[in-house]
Amino acid sequence: MFDNLSNKFQNLFSSFSRGKKITEDNVNDAIKEVRLALLEADVNYSVASHFVKKVKEKAIGSEVTKSVSPREQFIKIVHDELIELMGKEESNLDLENKPSVIMLCGLQGSGKTTTSVKIASFLKKKHKRVLLAACDLQRPAAIEQLKRLAADVHIDVFSIQDEKKATKVSKKALERAKDEKYDVLILDTAGRLHIDEDLMQELEDIKNITKPSEVLYVANATFGQDAVKTAALFDSKVSITGSILTMLDSDARAGAAISIKEVTKKPLKFEATGEKIDDFQIFNPNSMADRILGMGDVINLVKKAKDVVDEKEAERLEKKIKSKSFNYDDYIKQMSMIKKMGSIKSLLKMVPGMSALSSLDLPEDEMKKIESIIKSMTKRERLEEVDISFERRKRLANGSGTKLDDVNRLVKGFKRIKQFMKKMPTKGLAKGLFSNQMSKFGGNNLWR
Repeated sequence: MFDNLSNKFQNLFSSFSRGKKITEDNVNDAIKEVRLALLEADVNYSVASHFVKKVKEKAIGSEVTKSVSPREQFIKIVHDELIELMGKEESNLDLENKPSVIMLCGLQGSGKTTTSVKIASFLKKKHKRVLLAACDLQRPAAIEQLKRLAADVHIDVFSIQDEKKATKVSKKALERAKDEKYDVLILDTAGRLHIDEDLMQELEDIKNITKPSEVLYVANATFGQDAVKTAALFDSKVSITGSILTMLDSDARAGAAISIKEVTKKPLKFEATGEKIDDFQIFNPNSMADRILGMGDVINLVKKAKDVVDEKEAERLEKKIKSKSFNYDDYIKQMSMIKKMGSIKSLLKMVPGMSALSSLDLPEDEMKKIESIIKSMTKRERLEEVDISFERRKRLANGSGTKLDDVNRLVKGFKRIKQFMKKMPTKGLAKGLFSNQMSKFGGNNLWR
């Protein structure tokens, strides 16, 4: 995500001139590069111009304290201004009413239907009872898609068979939400390939009927500045209360993330970072600024860890690693925790300076093979009380539905992991796991 822009900023910062003070000359040179990088990332022209003007005003002549270099101070100024531009802090949903109504709007291809279910799942985890309403009657497969995705996360969907009017669906959905005491009603409205009067009138009618506390524009981040222009048009017609960025796992340009709040004057509320329902999080300007500047994403990494990691289990595993008694049972438990947080590749990208090690990814099908093989082991094999001989390996391959080569790779890879752990210091295990020592133990082969 935003790799091109991040690389440009990293190159710019590394070449920033050294000295006791940030001067007008070195700032002017840097500002030209910042402006060019932003425009190439499809940031709105006026937004980019305003941004570099503010950076320049703050940077020129600013004193550099003894503890930081001019480069570090310039990075901080750029980082702070990015946060200012994108909204300073997280923006919460207005859920005061019962039911609270959330209306989603946007063009086709923005991921509205999937996003509807992602929000519903997010709120369900916050102990909210959610009803989804299928108000997209323009796209033939929209209702079935909504029902299928919602069923996977056990969320109710309201629809009316063969109904042609979205206003009637929204009205009846609100009545049911009130009667059955749902906390939140989410309206998945129709999109178009382009903005037209019929679309806007339908949205206005639905809004007048349901009186939503939130009207959220769903923006496809790959559309760049086009997504921002469309957001402004939707805002002028239905007064959006915020935006959601989708498709951030693809080759997205940073234009939408950086520009949309400044252009619409409405906050970014959420971001979708992948295809899975759980690939969805509150938009945090600080976190986004870190990612744009290539500084990782520690904020969301910590959030993910808090959501899925059992502290007692983590402490138990750390003790096992320290005592050199880490076994296959522990390995599969650790893999399970990591799996809940996302792919190893995505996690490495969130650690500052570790994106270069994202080649250490372990594909999902490989993880399934490892789980199957370990689950096919006897208790003594998992605890490493017996050597896994050739005959045992053949039995494990047959029992797990894998190949002998897969079993050999697991046994060999597990020995490498244990060897790696023995070399790690007993203090700062987490730091050791993400250190450059990893490459010394075979790169990708560490896991295979």
